[in-house]
Amino acid sequence: MASEEQCSAPPRWRSISLTHVEYPAGDLTGQVLACMSLLPIAILVGFVTLIVFKRELHTISFFGGLIMNEGLNWLLKHILQEPRPCGGGHTSVTTEYGMPSSHSQFIWFFVVYFFLFLYLRMHQTNNARCVELLWRHILSIILLAVALSVSYSRVYLLYHTWSQVIYGGVAGMVMGVVWFFITQEVLTPLFPKIAAWPISEFFLVRDTSLIPNILWFEYTVTRSEARNRQRKLGTKLQ
Repeated sequence: MASEEQCSAPPRWRSISLTHVEYPAGDLTGQVLACMSLLPIAILVGFVTLIVFKRELHTISFFGGLIMNEGLNWLLKHILQEPRPCGGGHTSVTTEYGMPSSHSQFIWFFVVYFFLFLYLRMHQTNNARCVELLWRHILSIILLAVALSVSYSRVYLLYHTWSQVIYGGVAGMVMGVVWFFITQEVLTPLFPKIAAWPISEFFLVRDTSLIPNILWFEYTVTRSEARNRQRKLGTKLQ
């Protein structure tokens, strides 16, 4: 229990600004956009979850690119040292500098890399060509809407100016393209060797780069294995 001396002179409290987003009181649009601003955190959590449960080298490489993209953003901010908009008045931000926007750079790296992955990395493996192309286009439109919403939220909530958001988006797109082709042309040929390392085998790290559509592959393999086990179980019960 706190003593009277501690209560009479309370410490100065600070929030964790990584997940602290402010919006105008009573502004429903601002509240929705503030939630959109938290999407990069959700994406990072999703990546960590995928890496822990899938342990796939391409996913690890994608995540590594996101981390390097964030490092580049930190470096650019401290080189350019352009302040955030004066009208914001936010009490909790990770840095006083706003050029380029880290949220914009993050989300556009993620979206551009994902676009390239969808249309260049994943290939057709079954006969449902039209259906597969349709869901890719729908997913691309959703991702594009998400990126635009996150970018706009930073301006609406007065965390960044339009120029800071635009330059952040351009930097993220360039990094996304560069890192995708580094992964495809430089790292992917090394994945089989990395997956064969003893430490990789110990942690069950795998390489699926030669499988065109991992979702379809996992679905068909799982379905086939489930049917085989069901037949064996049925045979034992007879």
